[in-house]
Amino acid sequence: MSRDAAHQVDAVSRRKYLLTLTAAGAAGLAGCSGQSNSGSGGESGTSSGGSGGGSGDGDDADEGGSGGSAAPATVTAEGSSTVYPISNKGSSYWNSNSPASDGEYWGSNDESSVPGWDQIDTDQNIADYFAGLYGFEPTGERSNPPFATRVALSHSGTGCEAVRDGLVDIGNSSGPITAELDISEEQRDENYVDHVVGRDGQPVFVSQAIYDAGVDQLTGEQIRGIYQGDITNWSEVGGPDREIYVVGRAEGSGTDTSFRLNMLGDADAPMEVDTRLGQNQQVQQVLQDNDNAIGYMALAFSGPGIQAIAIDFEGTVFRPDPDAENTIFDSEYPLNRDLHMYTRITEDTPEGTDMREAAFLNMFLTDFGQQVFVEDVNYITLPTSDIEAERAKLPEQA
Repeated sequence: MSRDAAHQVDAVSRRKYLLTLTAAGAAGLAGCSGQSNSGSGGESGTSSGGSGGGSGDGDDADEGGSGGSAAPATVTAEGSSTVYPISNKGSSYWNSNSPASDGEYWGSNDESSVPGWDQIDTDQNIADYFAGLYGFEPTGERSNPPFATRVALSHSGTGCEAVRDGLVDIGNSSGPITAELDISEEQRDENYVDHVVGRDGQPVFVSQAIYDAGVDQLTGEQIRGIYQGDITNWSEVGGPDREIYVVGRAEGSGTDTSFRLNMLGDADAPMEVDTRLGQNQQVQQVLQDNDNAIGYMALAFSGPGIQAIAIDFEGTVFRPDPDAENTIFDSEYPLNRDLHMYTRITEDTPEGTDMREAAFLNMFLTDFGQQVFVEDVNYITLPTSDIEAERAKLPEQA
């Protein structure tokens, strides 16, 4: 996992986190209506399709411009429910292809009401602008981008498998693909490009009743003890005399992979849990419905009825309070993790990212994209040095 030496706190609005904590879960779920079956064997998929662009898989796409008679293929993505709020919101904006006069979603005729937009010198529609950087002809029409994008919801393991098998263009993952596919770093570098679009200060949550009973902080050792079956009652960690209901994520989930790597020291470390759930939304619901539960999920799924706790790692207490000295927003927080969008290296795309994928990914790697698609859904934005490094992975613009 890449780290920046500086605290991430400068890259995210600390006060905004407090103001939006209870609304963040709803924001993460905003794109989850109208589900359909995923084409790559995932649990369920949600599309953000547009009326423009073509359809089909990435192998049929034009590599840039509109020199051919067929429209470029739809860019497809699938995977992590953690990355989903970022990817799906970006897809929704792309497919809307809002004009620059739309100050709510893209820009304005005067000064932009969208942070970061004023650094982009254009009067084009949003997808027209970003696609045009890679040689695609603009349509000039709202809801008709140069090509469409579509994002399906499953989990990290499925997303990595789908991009490996050529079923989607982009595999969304909140865990490293090396752990999700059990491959070496050399195999990763030979076959995939890792596009990091943001970070998650993965918290540990407890039910509101447990928090109110005094369990607002645990040590790393205590959490490990709970998840390895050595601590089974809240009274053992200063709480009420109640059995602990331990919630884990499904195996193959990037959140589970990251938690085991960062908390237990091994992606395959054994765990003792009462239930495993496939998606962040399900963990959130169980913690809200159960008075004795503990669980881990993405920061974006904070919500009413549950509380993120402080964690003492070897004497340093990391708190969910953005104004604390040490917070879960800091790069030193041991559960801090990268959020990935993987593309695949093929004979047709030796760079690993074609022009369609690059145009879409580049949108996230701007000040505008980091604000609207990362920070506004309650994740941690990348520092400037990391944004530049990520943009260097993309092919050259037209």
